[in-house]
Formats: sequence, C-alpha cells, structure tokens
Amino acid sequence: MVITRTPFRISFFGGGTDYPAWYKKHGGVVLGTTIDKYCYLTCRYLPPFFKHSIRVAWSKIELANAIDDIQHPSVRETLRYLNLRGGIEIHYDSDLPARSGLGSSSAFTVGLLKALYALKGEIVSKRQLTEKSIYIEQEKIGEDVGSQDQSFAAHGGFNYIEFKKNGKVSVNPVTISNDRIEDIQSHIMLFFTGFSRTASKIAKKIIKNIPERINELTKMREITDEALAIINGNTDVSELGKLMYENWEYKRKLTSEISNSKIDGAYSDAIDAGAIGGKITGAGGGGFLLLFAKPCDQQRIIKRLSQLLYVPVKFETEGSQIIFYDEGNLYYIYDEKNKTYVYDNKKDNPRRYEQR
Repeated sequence: MVITRTPFRISFFGGGTDYPAWYKKHGGVVLGTTIDKYCYLTCRYLPPFFKHSIRVAWSKIELANAIDDIQHPSVRETLRYLNLRGGIEIHYDSDLPARSGLGSSSAFTVGLLKALYALKGEIVSKRQLTEKSIYIEQEKIGEDVGSQDQSFAAHGGFNYIEFKKNGKVSVNPVTISNDRIEDIQSHIMLFFTGFSRTASKIAKKIIKNIPERINELTKMREITDEALAIINGNTDVSELGKLMYENWEYKRKLTSEISNSKIDGAYSDAIDAGAIGGKITGAGGGGFLLLFAKPCDQQRIIKRLSQLLYVPVKFETEGSQIIFYDEGNLYYIYDEKNKTYVYDNKKDNPRRYEQR
C-alpha cells in the first residue's frame, strides 16, 4: 500500500500566462506557493476476492473491470499511461473542496502518478512528475488547463515558474530569508466563496480570448516580475497587495465569467474593511477569494466577510510526498493476458522500493 500527500497551491501573479496557447508564443511566468492543505491518494493492489478488478473511491465509488469503464478521467488516463490494467484500488481524500481554484485536479494527478509509480517499485523525479502530469492532463485527457498547478504540486515551495516558448517549464525557488517569508505569509487571507466551478470550462474561454487579450496578459506578466523584485528587495511587502489589486483588474478582463456579482461584492467589502488587494484563485468564477492585508486589519476583514468561510493557511515546501509505503508479505498481480490474478510471494520474487 502507498499513501501520497500532495499540496494545493495559491498563485499570486501570472496566472493565465501558463496556458500553452499563450506561452508557446509569448513565454509566461507565475509567482506563487504551495500551502499546508493537501489531497491524499491511497493505492494498493486489490486482493482477488471481488468481482471487479478496479475500485476507485472519490466523490463516487467506481467498480470496474476495464480501464475504459472508469469515469474519473485522471484515474482512467493515468492507469492507461502506466499500463496498469487491473488489480488496483485507489482512494481519494482532501482537506479542501474540489474545483475551488487551488490546483486540486492537478494535485490529484500528481499524487496519483507518484503513488502508482511507487506501487510498481519505481521512483520519479519532481521534474518527471511535473512533465508526466502535464502530458496526461493536456494531451491524454485533453483538458484546457495550464501548466502551473502540476509544477507547484510536484515541487512544492514558493516559486517563480517560467513557461518557455519551447514548451519547457523551469521551476525556480524564491530564495529569501525566513523573516521575509513570514512577513508575506502573515498578510495572506483565504476565504471560501461557498461555490465551486469547473476550471477547464472557464479556461477554454480565456484561451479563446487570447488574441484579443494580448495587452492584459502582457501586463500580467510584467506585474509578476515587478512582484518578484519587491520580494527580493527591502520594499514593504504591502506593495505586493497593491500589485495584486492592479493584477485583478487585468485578470477579470480575460473573460466575463472570471468574476460575478457575489465575488465583486465580497471583494469590495474586503477592500473597504482594509484589504490592500486580492483576487479569485485559479481560473475564477468561484472557489476561494485570496486577499492581501496587514495583520492589524485582518480581524475587521473576517468580521466584514462573515458570510464566507475563513481558512487560515501556511506555506509549505515539500511538494508531493510518499507518507506511507508498505510492500506487505504477499499480494496478487492482475494478469492482463489471461484475465486473472497471479499470486506473487515476495520471498520468491522480491521487489524493493527506497525513498530518496
């Protein structure tokens, strides 16, 4: 059995420039961090006592005997990619709701890939995990998603990520003092709006609008570099909030579905209560409202936004991790050719996995 823990992320600046349709022509950058909220994937070889050969527990419980019968797109395509045809059980748990703009879908794919590779006795690097999960989501599933979420989930930490015209992704850790990190972290507030949405649907409209939104996306990239300069310098971190305010004005122009009356109302109330800036996380349309505010103003903001759920968060640095691994004494392997299970005694056929 293998259990992985994979972090969600908050993107401060640059979101929208990580879509291949944009960065393969113009290049893109994103500045953000993973947080101490996670999804958990438990994977094990399924014993041969059931009529089904694949069991997947998420918001649904799926029992299947063929990959094509699996409804969950990431599970289906990841199993197909790894050529795992059966004899597998997968269980998903999460600290936060899905489709909320914190990269949950990609965290799922990254955590599942890491767990299944470990189950096979193989190790993959953070870079490989990033590239493979991007490939599965964008090419195998065919979703309109960017490339930042997979990068953050696999690597973890506070990063400046570059998306190059040749399709390569470069993850650069932001190297600043712990005091500077703590100062930035103390200004972060996260509120759940109470409703979720499917990011790929909004992303599809953003991508469609790219030719008419070159100015906005260019400015968003420039703001990201300005933010990095502030972080690396000695400027008061409150300046990041001002840039976030400016960035939100550009982001909400990418498509009319990024914001709505409820989001605009909550954002306006937060600014009136003392927030310096903010944004809706992810593609927009719902999920979490990210605010930047001085610690002395935060209780007033929480009171003003009492209709929303306040979720305290801290930054994390590890990325996707294996938190439990047990080979066990015996298990059964599904023989695709003969459509049956084969008993595998570890003493006669040893396999080893070592965490590195």
